[in-house]
Amino acid sequence: MSEVLLAVGTRKGLFLARREVGRRAAGEWEFEGPHFAAQAVYAVAVDRRRPGGPRLLVGADSSHWGPSVFHSDDLGVTWREPGRAAVRFPEGTGTSLERVWQLTPAGEDEPDVVYAGTEPGALFRSADGGESFELVRTLWDHPTRERWEPGGGGLGLHTVLTGASGPEEVMVAVSTGGVYRTRDAGKSWFPSNQGVEVVFQPERFPEFGQCVHKVARDPVRRDRLFLQNHWGVYRSDDGGGSWTSIGAGLPSDFGFPVATHPRRSGVAYVFPLNADADRVPAGRRCRVYRTPDAGESWEELRTGLPDAPHYGTVLRDALCTDDADPAGVYFGNRNGEVFASADDGDSWRLLASHLPDVLCVRAVVIG
Repeated sequence: MSEVLLAVGTRKGLFLARREVGRRAAGEWEFEGPHFAAQAVYAVAVDRRRPGGPRLLVGADSSHWGPSVFHSDDLGVTWREPGRAAVRFPEGTGTSLERVWQLTPAGEDEPDVVYAGTEPGALFRSADGGESFELVRTLWDHPTRERWEPGGGGLGLHTVLTGASGPEEVMVAVSTGGVYRTRDAGKSWFPSNQGVEVVFQPERFPEFGQCVHKVARDPVRRDRLFLQNHWGVYRSDDGGGSWTSIGAGLPSDFGFPVATHPRRSGVAYVFPLNADADRVPAGRRCRVYRTPDAGESWEELRTGLPDAPHYGTVLRDALCTDDADPAGVYFGNRNGEVFASADDGDSWRLLASHLPDVLCVRAVVIG
């Protein structure tokens, strides 16, 4: 029997829960944890490419010991931390790691490759399943990097998308550096922000410097992308070559996360917030919005979500989908609540409350 594994990274550890696919009755989910107690977990990945079973990868940040990358090959029963720091900046950079923002397994054609995005904004690549990483120097040495500026949450490389047309193509997003792409396996990188507006700079459409919050790829049209910006929701139909605003119809186009449906082309989810100066749900209403048609229109998803005034902010990696059928959709917020839908977002229920501040959510079907 297949099951969904739900991983919730919080300010004070990692919580895991499971349920069998197809059994939707209330009370199925049971949370266990926290793993990494008192550590902030900003990044979680589930690598299902390994022949021996899935590997969980976690970026945890101890206020005493600093940031590290852990992995588990038995779904969280035991964890391993490398004896030498898995992610570290070379001495010549004069830089130290503050946080691992993102962990992303590459495609099936690179079964041992895992990427890490960090703060300060940098990309690291592992060739051994996430046990050790090397800095991608070509992006670090890009002539525009020194002009990237920290956003409200820092200067973090938080999105890595691989394999639109093969292992040589990788896209990353940095807050606030913008979107960058390589088409030659990282030998060279170029900004990819045409059409994305920067409302807080004199130059409204610069080559780089956008405060991109998250990017997600369409499951069918691999050259179609959805982007949530610091003000603005956008779509690209040419692999990031250009971007078109699709925020009309939303109560606000400010927000952090964007996620796509695992199978249905053109279906994406966002969680709008009031404003950059008022980072609470738009209109104080806990609502997910879904587009069924690549941003031409938006649907308010509300069934089962709180109707009272709500103040739970959803961060950039705290909204996700699984690959069940119908798809599960999940989000966690800074109130310590986790909500889930088992029907593509049509209806919702509360899975957990009173958790620490939720930083990231991941869900996948295993078995």
